[in-house]
Amino acid sequence: MFILNANEPEELAAYLHQQKWLEHGETVVSLSKPGDGNMNCVLRIETASRSFIIKQSRGYVEKYPQVLAPANRVLTEGAFYEKIATVPDVQDIMPKILGVDAVNNMIALEDLGKSNDYTVLYNLSQKIKEQELQQLVSYLNGLHQSFQKTVVDDELANTEMRTLNYEHIFEYPFREENGFDLDQVQQGLQEIAMPYKKDSDLKYKIERLGSLYLSKGKYLLHGDYYPGSWLKTDNGIKVIDPEFCFYGLREFDLGVLLAHFYITQQEESAIAFIKENYQSFEDLNSTILNGFIGTEIMRRLIGLAQLPLKMDLKTKADLLAFAKDLIVK
Repeated sequence: MFILNANEPEELAAYLHQQKWLEHGETVVSLSKPGDGNMNCVLRIETASRSFIIKQSRGYVEKYPQVLAPANRVLTEGAFYEKIATVPDVQDIMPKILGVDAVNNMIALEDLGKSNDYTVLYNLSQKIKEQELQQLVSYLNGLHQSFQKTVVDDELANTEMRTLNYEHIFEYPFREENGFDLDQVQQGLQEIAMPYKKDSDLKYKIERLGSLYLSKGKYLLHGDYYPGSWLKTDNGIKVIDPEFCFYGLREFDLGVLLAHFYITQQEESAIAFIKENYQSFEDLNSTILNGFIGTEIMRRLIGLAQLPLKMDLKTKADLLAFAKDLIVK
């Protein structure tokens, strides 16, 4: 298996020529990391005339090598990109797929340019603009409606990745002893979290939500629709990293989106805008939607997948209480 390594440019160039991802006579001018991705090894390839992105998945999470993950997960992401390419309104908001190498678990993608993601929202000083709101909701509308199934099947089941995600969303944060000292994140957070870890009613409802997450559905989901998957570019918001994609309940994608609007303390008008402009919002199951919102808030505050969140302890405590109410009421 070819292993992607920025420190071996000659071997990488030979591989790219072999895959015909570089044209005859085209040479690599520079290699760089396009961002701080968690899951995969990602490089920007620059030649004299263009640039593109290559992404390889391995049997572990790139940022946390101790966490095992499906080695071929990037191939599911590639299949997602190939599928959405048929609908311009969705494709235009995502990078184009340029190539897939199933042998080496590698894909090549259009480079959207040097840009920043929206994790800057976690410093709590920035608000989403209305035009950005429109783009975020429009993307979900296009994705959920354009690829809707009438008969549920196994396409893009992504079972292994969902199983991994299930543990980190619905189980790990709520174990009393999980080996993760929250006081290392923020002093006093462990004490605030413990009552929720001991709340059997809350944990039962979260377990049921987890079962719904693992179930099949008729809507194509991005699966990780949060500020780290949104890029701020000269052409508006672009959406990346659908590695947790699957066909499921659309309440999940929408729940994650709304959860991060609460976490980043966006205006109530922004949350209202999403609910008013998301297509067929009135047809959603509000209990399931609120449950997913609450669970995502809680797991981001007391789980392993911490955010660069500039938030005091009291605000986190209030947000946890709010999230619990969303889940249990």
